[in-house]
Amino acid sequence: MRLPHKTLERKLFSEGYRFVIGVDEVGMGCLAGPVVVCAVLFDKFFFTRSHKKLHWLRDSKLLSPQQREKFVSELNKERGLKFQIAHCFPKTIDKINVYQAARLAMKRAIRKLAISCKLCAVGRNKKLKAYNLKPKAIVLVDGKNPIEGLKLPQMAIVKGDRKIFSIACASLIAKVTRDKIMKSYAKKFPNYGFEKHKGYGTKFHQAQLAALGPCKIHRRSFAPVAKML
Repeated sequence: MRLPHKTLERKLFSEGYRFVIGVDEVGMGCLAGPVVVCAVLFDKFFFTRSHKKLHWLRDSKLLSPQQREKFVSELNKERGLKFQIAHCFPKTIDKINVYQAARLAMKRAIRKLAISCKLCAVGRNKKLKAYNLKPKAIVLVDGKNPIEGLKLPQMAIVKGDRKIFSIACASLIAKVTRDKIMKSYAKKFPNYGFEKHKGYGTKFHQAQLAALGPCKIHRRSFAPVAKML
């Protein structure tokens, strides 16, 4: 199995970038719950050290829940990284479609990260879509398209969560965060089994959806839900 590598990040740091930001989303194919995005910022010093406990870190879909929790716990101990989370909830997903919702959440997560790390000068306009980054930073985004409207250097990498270490880290943190959200929803909306399937369209979920009808966190624009309305 090929693990995500750090080669690209090291190359970018050697070219003069001071920070690398990895971005990924989870929950795109779910019938319920939000799309969750994580943006993770690394400094160059992180990549000068060995991280034995992170050696087998990889795309969240290739790990068990326990493995994901363990890796995220280790990442939280690292001084050389910071992260921010952003969400788009079902109402927004139904309004603008899930792809655009994920892209909107990506911009929100990156902007929050830039502000929290004091990387940008923020104006008074609350609808600010772009910002001036003081240090040199680049965004690595999972997928084939860059993020529109983001005034930062970026690279879009197909299957980046399986190839690039920083994107794999973003994938893991986003997944663990979203799983916790869905577990909390399971208490608010019992009998759907959100704590088990996390909103994905499993046979059990669709059976309960047919029996109980959609709840407030179901995506009404998705066909299996729409036909129940």
